[in-house]
Amino acid sequence: MKKKVVVIGETCVDEFIYCEVNRLSPEAPVPVLNPIHRVRNQGMAGNTIANIKALLPECVTLLFSPMKTSIKKRYVEDKTNHMFLRVDEGDNDIEPFKWDKNYKKFIEGADIVIVSDYNKGYLTDFDLKKIAIYSKISILDSKRKLNNDITKHFTFVKLNEEESLNNPSLNKSNVIITLGAAGSMHRDIIYPSPNPQETIDVSGAGDTFTAAFALSYLNTKDIPASITSANELSSKVVSKRGVVTP
Repeated sequence: MKKKVVVIGETCVDEFIYCEVNRLSPEAPVPVLNPIHRVRNQGMAGNTIANIKALLPECVTLLFSPMKTSIKKRYVEDKTNHMFLRVDEGDNDIEPFKWDKNYKKFIEGADIVIVSDYNKGYLTDFDLKKIAIYSKISILDSKRKLNNDITKHFTFVKLNEEESLNNPSLNKSNVIITLGAAGSMHRDIIYPSPNPQETIDVSGAGDTFTAAFALSYLNTKDIPASITSANELSSKVVSKRGVVTP
């Protein structure tokens, strides 16, 4: 039977504008960017879905997200991959999540639910708790200030190192902390990346880790093996430019 995966969260369009930079402006001490080419793809929760489809094409996926999506424009020097500027548009136009009977039905029927919460106003603390309670297996990847009343309902919570430091009072028993090239940590055990790569671009790597861990755990119920698999796959995407899937 095909696995059913529900992803809930804000989406965006990731746009990378690759430029030539050959001179400074005569009007101000800033570089003049000459666009060469553009790359656009779905980001945030949309990138989580893209990773799931890349890793398990035969699964059934469903995305709950706002009707309006934001745009993240990154101006990047083509030769060095140095980002000069990022411009975000549409963050203030995101409408809130509204419950109905279909949402509850799909969440309860999913084999696993992933919440990609970028704290842009789509989901409330109450929504997060409700989603977790209705889910069989749930993973929260959140940018907001969390508390134990939220996180205790989730099977797993994925945070990066900075996010973990910003939530010092959390019970970390169900928290997985990604540590970049050093790997990941769960319950004070560090799981090194089996094949660390040179970091070129970290954009979207957290989505890859979350998707890879979720699918591996769904199939194996083995936390250490799933973390190791997620470490390996996310190390592959940081070795490439832009937002990519493994």
